[in-house]
This record gives sequence, structure tokens and C-alpha cells, in this order.
Amino acid sequence: MAIQLFVPTFDVEACLGEIRECLEKGWTGAGFKTIAFEEAWKSYSDLPHAHFLNSATSGLHLALDIYKEQHGWSDGDEVITTPITFVSTNHAILHANLKPVFADVDAHLCLDPDDVERKITPHTRAVVFVGLGGNTGQLSRIAEICTRHKLVLVLDAAHMAGTKLNGETPRGDVTVYSFQAVKNLPTADAGMICFADEDFDALARRKSWLGINKDTYARAADASAYKWQYEVESVGYKYHGNSIMAAIGLAQLPHLDAHNARRREIAALYDKGFAGRAEIATVPTAAGCFSSRHLYQILIDDREKLIADLNARGINTGVHYRNNLDYPMFADQHAACPKAARQSQHVLSLPLHPQLSDGDVSRVVEAVCTCVETRLERAL
Repeated sequence: MAIQLFVPTFDVEACLGEIRECLEKGWTGAGFKTIAFEEAWKSYSDLPHAHFLNSATSGLHLALDIYKEQHGWSDGDEVITTPITFVSTNHAILHANLKPVFADVDAHLCLDPDDVERKITPHTRAVVFVGLGGNTGQLSRIAEICTRHKLVLVLDAAHMAGTKLNGETPRGDVTVYSFQAVKNLPTADAGMICFADEDFDALARRKSWLGINKDTYARAADASAYKWQYEVESVGYKYHGNSIMAAIGLAQLPHLDAHNARRREIAALYDKGFAGRAEIATVPTAAGCFSSRHLYQILIDDREKLIADLNARGINTGVHYRNNLDYPMFADQHAACPKAARQSQHVLSLPLHPQLSDGDVSRVVEAVCTCVETRLERAL
């Protein structure tokens, strides 16, 4: 039987129960369950604000759009970011008519603070930090740099649902989560934008609903008001989430910590299995990071051959991620991040999800080690 890279684990009955409430009430759009999920997420994360969206990608664009508007940034102002991320992170910068400036990565495959500081110019306005695989990397140093240079810190926490840093939920000036289909807290697709600033949270709620100052659910709940009366205060987007996705999120949230705990157990088994093998490097978890462990990554020579060999053995793998500087829209900076360019040629993600058994993990470890040893023997 094939071992899949990602398999979402759903509490099917709880999900159906939450969705049934939406159908029986006749409310599947924004409001109702989206409000309940926002409150549940604030309680879980201890973040002061949370607004449910249709994706994390929407959240990243919305965050940059709001900061640009409210802080008076100009088109072409710079945002320092990483080349080792899903391309949506950096597309969001372009969609805001800002310029991504790429800084290199460290051993955690997260932003290297030293290179971030080197890339700051008078036109730099923000830094986007991606917590790759749930890792916090050197986030504390990045936050200190942002404070010192008066830069906005955007935390792309797409992989970080449940991650803690020194016992607390990591946060930026804005923190954006993903609840996409294979994330640690899976729905079908959704996200959450969490501003530190209350006014920006309120603005996000208007902008995510086309600039309208009162959502349909709020108007429907107020029987004394004319339901058609609302103002459109600015140009916005249709980025809000819906109650069906929020219903799934509500059903899944009680399982998040247990699922993450199992992910950490699997990661520990991988660590043990690859210990002492110099030819199989692993990506370390940062000190003080209690990781969600969305990914388990190794760095390997002749990655494409290993992918093919593992696939032939029924083991699926992934690459997180291809160096974004290989894409044409970012090619003007193709040589800006040599570490990222090198590591993106060797990084490989192994299967990691709560449904893996210890035997499955042993099978993966044995297959990786055997394939690598066979390749080395042939090279001699």
C-alpha cells in the first residue's frame, strides 16, 4: 500500500454535525460559524483579533494592501521576503504593487537575519517571515530588526497552526494562517488574518467584503434595520470565508494539538532513524520552537533519483519548495540567495501526517537509507 505525503485527518461526524447546523439554519455564507470559529481561534491562540478568510493567500494580500494604504506606502516600495516558500507568499507582494526583495535562508530554511539586515534600504517597508514547516527559525531576531528599523513584520504562519515559541503563539504585526486541505488544521480551503491592531482588524473585515461597512449576517440579525442599507466605504475584495469551511474548522480545532503531537512523534522517529548518517542531513527545529511539524525535510544528493526510487517503492514525497527565483517574475534577482538556490536543489519532504503508523515510518526510513546506500555503493 502506498504511503502518501499528506493525508488530512477529519472528524467526519463532528464536521457533518457542524455543517448540518448551517444547512438547517439556512446560513452557509459569512457569519454564524465564521464568527464562532474566529472566537474559538482567538481563545486557542491567545491572539487578540482573528478574521476568517477564504485562504491564507487572500490574507497576505489583504495585510499588505491595508498597510500600504494606511501607512502611505508607494507602488514599488520594498518588502523583504524568502525565496523558499509557496509562490503565493510572493505573489501577494506583487498583487499589492510592492517589490519583493529576496533575502537568503538559514539552516532552518527560514529567513537569515544577517542577510535581511543587509537587504534593508530606505525603500524597505516590511519583512515577510515564513515559518516553514512550522519552524520558527530566527523569528525573534527578525522581529528585533523590524522594531529597530520601524518595519512591519508580516508572519506567514500557513504551516504554524499550533506552533509555539518559548511557550507562546508566534506573532507579527499581522499573522496569517492557512486551513487549506492538507494543513495541520484542514478544511477544504480557508485562512485567518490576525492583526495586532484593532483598527486594522476592523478595516480587514470591511475590505474582505468589498468595502461594505456591515456584513449581511449582521444586517439580517438586526430586525429593526432596513436590511438593504449599507455603505461602501472603500474598494475591497471578496476574500471573506464561509460558514461551511468554518464549520469544518470548528470540528477540527479540538483535534489540532493531538494531531500535532503525533506529527512530533513521527518526526522524532525520523530523527532517530537518520541519526549518524552524514549523507542524509535533516532540517533542524529552532531552539525554543514547539513546532506544528507540518513538514519533515531532509537534504540529500541526487534528489530526483531518490524521489523516483521511493515512488517505485510506493512512498510519495514532495519538494518544499522550489527556489522562487527560478520563476520568471522574480528572475531579476536570480543570484540574490545562493544558500536558498543550493538547498532548494537538495531538500525533500517525507510523508508526515497523523495516520502514519510507526511501521509506516520505519518503512520510509529503511527505504531512504537503502536507496541512498545503493547509490553510494554504485558511485564507488
